[in-house]
Amino acid sequence: MKNTVVLQQELPFAPWMDSQASRLPGIMPMAAGDWLRVDDAYAGQMALRDRLIAERRDAVHALLPEGRMAANELLERVLTELRGMAEFTVGAGSVTRPDGIVVPLDPDAPLLTLGRLVQEDLCLMQKIGDQHVLTGAILCFPASWSLDEKIGRPLTGIHVPVPQYDSNLAVRVQRMFDRVRLDQPLWRANALRYGDAILHHPRREADPRERRADAPYVRSERQCLVRLAQSDAVVFSIHTYLVHDSSLSQDLRAALDQHLGAAQAPA
Repeated sequence: MKNTVVLQQELPFAPWMDSQASRLPGIMPMAAGDWLRVDDAYAGQMALRDRLIAERRDAVHALLPEGRMAANELLERVLTELRGMAEFTVGAGSVTRPDGIVVPLDPDAPLLTLGRLVQEDLCLMQKIGDQHVLTGAILCFPASWSLDEKIGRPLTGIHVPVPQYDSNLAVRVQRMFDRVRLDQPLWRANALRYGDAILHHPRREADPRERRADAPYVRSERQCLVRLAQSDAVVFSIHTYLVHDSSLSQDLRAALDQHLGAAQAPA
């Protein structure tokens, strides 16, 4: 599949500059109506999502039987959100996107349909036993992880290769998922340097991760936690921003490098 470079002109938020966002897990309350976003890269990202869903469906989509009810509920929840957004036209059987593309609504493929409507990747996390488990996802823009390795795993299994995800942080994150309220979604953001501008960037757990101080791209994810009323699932959504290093001021670049250096240093 040919790699297409799709960049935003700027980052809307620099998490490394915010005292709360820069500390793990960095969770903050989300303002009402600020879940799904449309930015200047919408058309380019959605064209890429359309191609990935058409050509690499098994790599970007997974849904376990346990997640079916939650997936159907999520489709209805997102459609309700889109009806309140001026950029979308929601009809009885289709949605017209901001880029003019008409997407048929397929209730038999709720996550695939959602993957063609919004820039956010959407992961369904459901409480099974004492942990939340990944039961379904549309994940077109993975940042160095692979959906087929993570589907069906609990939070601790999903974060196996993450050095900072120790037992203390695992307890805090699980407690956070348990406490997400219907009336108060949450969000956080991260930022990492990447050596390329590939949005679909899967990586196997056993593969080494390249770390370059001079990597020219900055990738930031706005991650939201939204609880669904009927299924009680928590939606983990990911809006991916990718900018060239040159779009940041010199002060922002220096602060980011300092932040990343501190994050990667041994404890």
